[in-house]
Amino acid sequence: MKKRVLAYLDTVGKMLENPENVVDWDVQIRKHLTQIGFFMHERLIHLIVTALFAILTFMVLLQLLNDFSAVVAVLFIALMSLLIPYIMHYYLLENSVQKMYEQYDRMVELADNRSKAG
Repeated sequence: MKKRVLAYLDTVGKMLENPENVVDWDVQIRKHLTQIGFFMHERLIHLIVTALFAILTFMVLLQLLNDFSAVVAVLFIALMSLLIPYIMHYYLLENSVQKMYEQYDRMVELADNRSKAG
């Protein structure tokens, strides 16, 4: 998913760098809104998974502090090793969707300018 998000942001970024090459901004805006919807769904799923992992990790930490056990310590380490990448991936998704909102605003502005000029 990371590669897909970054590749899509790069594609749209290049399109916005050379707006005169885009024939129909309305089509591009519709495509962009579809992609935003996909990535927002992905972001929501990852938020839920990350929050659940964080809660579970915190519960295991409380158990570990309450009654130390090697098995619980291993479980805590395993959960932390999963939680950190989940947080990093969610951070990427969140920031990418925010950037897509900015790109959308720029696309609408370019479409409006083109329709006023044409």
